[in-house]
Amino acid sequence: MNSNTAASKRAFTVLGIETSCDETAAAVVRGRAPGPGEILSNIILTQIEEHRPYGGVVPEIAARSHVEALDSIIDSALRQSQTALSQIDAVAATAGPGLIGGVMVGLTMAKAVAMAADKPLIGINHLEAHALTARLTGGVAFPFALLLVSGGHCQLLAVEGAGQFRLYGTTIDDAVGEAFDKAAKLLGLPYPGGPAIEALARQGNAKRFALPRPMLGRDNADFSFAGLKTAVRQSVAAGEVDNPADLAASFQQAVIDVLADRTRVALLRFRTEFEPSSCTLVVAGGVAANAALRNALGALCKEENFAIAIPPPRLCTDNAAMVAWAGIERCETGTFDALSLAPRARWPLQDAGGAARKYLSNMQIVQQK
Repeated sequence: MNSNTAASKRAFTVLGIETSCDETAAAVVRGRAPGPGEILSNIILTQIEEHRPYGGVVPEIAARSHVEALDSIIDSALRQSQTALSQIDAVAATAGPGLIGGVMVGLTMAKAVAMAADKPLIGINHLEAHALTARLTGGVAFPFALLLVSGGHCQLLAVEGAGQFRLYGTTIDDAVGEAFDKAAKLLGLPYPGGPAIEALARQGNAKRFALPRPMLGRDNADFSFAGLKTAVRQSVAAGEVDNPADLAASFQQAVIDVLADRTRVALLRFRTEFEPSSCTLVVAGGVAANAALRNALGALCKEENFAIAIPPPRLCTDNAAMVAWAGIERCETGTFDALSLAPRARWPLQDAGGAARKYLSNMQIVQQK
């Protein structure tokens, strides 16, 4: 029996586990591609207060917190969804990229649950989970253009299918979320820096500081934020910041200008390469929760005749519903992972499809249900 045929006839229910950074999360999601799916539960325990004194995530603290909390988080997700493990079709967990200690905790737990419940295991690329969230929430069809912006990543890609990514551009130095955090620290703002800068920027004059726009106008779709971060440091060191809100607003606007310019290049390339009847830009990752950025990219898409799809802010930041949905996409193709699957600290998104290995005994479990 062909797995794709089986998938077209019914929805899958997947338990998702996310522990790649400083959120301990578990979710139960039901659906089938292309979506939308139904989020039956989505439990997230943040560690912000534990890491705030250090101005960033401490890997050892994060891993220990995952160990202490994950069991009860999974139990809460199952109870809230009113789903028994026997009703789950597969267990999906982030297998990378991320802080290796945290990834190990979540993947090891997923293996234990899958083995105990006799369910298939699916190792998910964390970035692909972000990328596919717009299908969970809005049923966005392939292919689509993707701007992935987070604390550790800044990329522009074409998404041709689950596990099929074409890289257009990436940062040559800092990720945009990292730049937000570092600029916030220079301004004396609390961790996490992105929301803090966004809130302060609403009170400031974005034209007060003439900050650089690295890579603006280049033919390729790459990014650079190190020079912008340095300019903020120099302004602070020179004693020019009589009103921090002005520097926050100027910094945020510079970031938005760069992201919009680089995205425009990618959209033009996407239209040329795919010539789809309708074009969509998906924006994913934690920085996609920034309201000013969402508005700017909406205006850009209107100019370029692209639809835009951005998940709700609560699904832009790390969560397990996106991991569970990525698992559903894998269930559709009948590709699962052996219990020997190793966690990965680094895992380029364009290699995401290469890790899926058809695990026949698990595939048969799904098909027989």
